[in-house]
Amino acid sequence: MNKLAKMALITLALITVQPAIAGMSDSAQLPEVREIQSEWAQLYYLDEFLNNNYRELQALARKANRVSHDNPQSAEALVWDAIVLSTLAEKKGGIGALSLVKEAKLKLEQAEAIDPTVLGGSVYASLGSLYSKVPGWPIGFGSDKKAEKYFQKALALNPQGLDINYFFAEFLAENGKDQLALKYVEKALHAPQMVERPLADKGRREQAQKLKEFLLGS
Repeated sequence: MNKLAKMALITLALITVQPAIAGMSDSAQLPEVREIQSEWAQLYYLDEFLNNNYRELQALARKANRVSHDNPQSAEALVWDAIVLSTLAEKKGGIGALSLVKEAKLKLEQAEAIDPTVLGGSVYASLGSLYSKVPGWPIGFGSDKKAEKYFQKALALNPQGLDINYFFAEFLAENGKDQLALKYVEKALHAPQMVERPLADKGRREQAQKLKEFLLGS
């Protein structure tokens, strides 16, 4: 078991996907998507995400799906649809989450085809997260090689972003590259604030600080 699993930053089931796509730096333009961003942050950071809000998350997933369906050319709507699906997959865990992460991956690929730069590189950060967290063949589509490729694409688009630096640091730590992980977690902690999304900003910085403390103490 890797160190981050022991640390319980990620509660591993057969499939558990922490939503790296959550809280990307740029706020959405569509008011419906901004509403989904706000509701997601409330559920994920304030409402005991790992305990009691599965039904609320399911309702939000239905809402996000309606918004992306009604705005088929909106890359940001597709990205946030995928965000909520991956969060639902994390909550559900086990083999039952596989269909959710596959659907999230498809929506991200659709968003990439429309605008790969949307939301500060969130498409590539999100795909990197999925490929890093989902098991590989024959169970799922996971691949560390593809994950790193997508993380690097995200960093090229948004080198100072809070989320991408945090999740790349986590990926590096999971693969035993602690010193390099420290470099990126420091970049996350010094990233510009997401002023339009203070709850997501605060929550992600707290996660980054915990990761830094763990790496320094290992």
